[in-house]
This record gives sequence, structure tokens and C-alpha cells, in this order.
Amino acid sequence: MAENFTQGETEALTVAAVARRLGVAPATLRTWDRRYGLGPSEHSTGEHRRYNGNDLARLTLMRKLVIAGVSPAEAAQRALSFDGDSSAELISQSLSQDVAVREELVETLIRAARAYDRNFIEELLRTELSARGITNTWNEVIVPLLILIGDDWAESGTGIEIEHLVSEIIKRLLQEANTSIENPINARPVLLACIGEEMHSLALYALGAALSERKIATQFLGARTPIEAVSAVVKRSAPPAIFLWAQLARNGNAEVLGELPSIRPAPRIVLGGPGWKHSDHKSAVHVLDLLEACEEITRAVGA
Repeated sequence: MAENFTQGETEALTVAAVARRLGVAPATLRTWDRRYGLGPSEHSTGEHRRYNGNDLARLTLMRKLVIAGVSPAEAAQRALSFDGDSSAELISQSLSQDVAVREELVETLIRAARAYDRNFIEELLRTELSARGITNTWNEVIVPLLILIGDDWAESGTGIEIEHLVSEIIKRLLQEANTSIENPINARPVLLACIGEEMHSLALYALGAALSERKIATQFLGARTPIEAVSAVVKRSAPPAIFLWAQLARNGNAEVLGELPSIRPAPRIVLGGPGWKHSDHKSAVHVLDLLEACEEITRAVGA
């Protein structure tokens, strides 16, 4: 993958190509360029500006932070300060395949959200989840939709009720998808929790639903789970894997991992969210997206 990034440093990418790489709508890229200066660097006289490898790395970080719940303005500030070496690492770990954003569907949903049409939003998302599955719908529809809603909020300072409406619908549909599983492939459920005071839990609902599709049973502790509660469940249920989500750096404190009880067989500890630092966790695996989290947990349960 590092070789691919080396080639990408001189690669000139169009808006459409970068949108596919990131899984966002082209309109989102234009907004981030206009509002935050996260635009393409390459320019030749008489031609459209093109994105290079460093541009792509910064935009990748921007996308991950925004979907994790970081405000677009803060996410842009962190993305703009990203250095080249870290960008190379980010590219090598994150961009394994393009995402085909369902642009027309996303635009339809954002219009319905602005009109506060709850039933229509739910019907469209339910149909999409049934037809395309959790992971595809999350990447192709839900993530681009949430990013657009965040952009609207950042630009106008209003619309928090729209974000709450859409998030509530998505959470409920994901809960419905994460139903009891007949004959799960894991005898002991995987443990999912937001660590510390972390309140943002939508990613956990998506992960639980995606694992349910794979016949992997989970135990959901949800938001604001103290490490003592995680430890108590680990002692009682001996999960094959523990997934801990942290959006904010104050919650992603790797020292708490040392408080987890030692059991045999040892569970695989999987960390998700921008609150964790890669250098902090020698005994855990840090994943960057929903698919990677599913793959890591699938391996942990021996499937």
C-alpha cells in the first residue's frame, strides 16, 4: 500500500475521483474547498485544479473526523495541519477501495430531512438497508448524508433538529437490524461500548447491526460506559473481542486498557474513533472504518 501512495503523490485526481475514494458527494468536496480551504493543490493553465496525494490524505482525515462527530470547523483545522508523513500512513491504511456514493438518493434524503419528512426518510433508508445491507448503506448513503447535514449546520448555525431527527431514525433502524441471532457463530458475544464519558454511539449501532448480518452476536453497553463496567462484563462473559469507541481524546485514554481483567483466552481489544492515538495502544488494534472493524472482529471469533 505504501507503493500506491508514492504513485498517488504525483497523481492528479478530479473531484469525481476523490469523491469516490472518500465516499462523499462531490458537492461536499466543493463546500470543504470553499469554506475551509481543503481544495485541490494541482493547477495547470487552462485546466481544472486537481487533487494530489497530500490533498487526499487531508480530506480522508476530514471525512473520518466529521463522521465521528467532530465539528466540521475543528475537523478542517486538524486536517489542514496534517503533515506529509502522517498523510502517507493514513493513505496506506484507509483507501483500500472506492465508494460509490448514491448521490441521487443522498440528495433526496437531505431534502426530506430539511422538510422534516420522518416517514419518507425512514422508508427510503429501510428499503436501502434491506437491498444493500448495513455496510454498503452506511458507506454509500448514511455517511455522505450525515456529512451533508453537518455541513448545513456549520454554514447556517441552524439545523440541529434535523441532525437529531436523522440520527434517531438511523439508530432505530440499526437497532431493528441487530436482532437476536439464531445459531450465532460465536458462543460468547462480542462486547461493544463507548469508553469513559463518550456520548456518541451511532457507530456502535452500525457495528452491531453489521456484525449481526455476519451471524456474530454482540452485547451492547452503549454510551458513557466506565471501565469498571466493561471489566465486570469481561469477567462474567469472557467475550472473544471488545470494541471500545472514543470520539474525544479525553475519553480515548489507553491507560484504562490496563485495568481490563486478565482472562483466558484473552479477548482481542479493538479500538475505534478519532479519540485514540495510534501510539497509545500496544496491546490493541485500532480500526479506521466499519468494514475494518467487522473484519477484525470476525477474525477474533474464529470465523
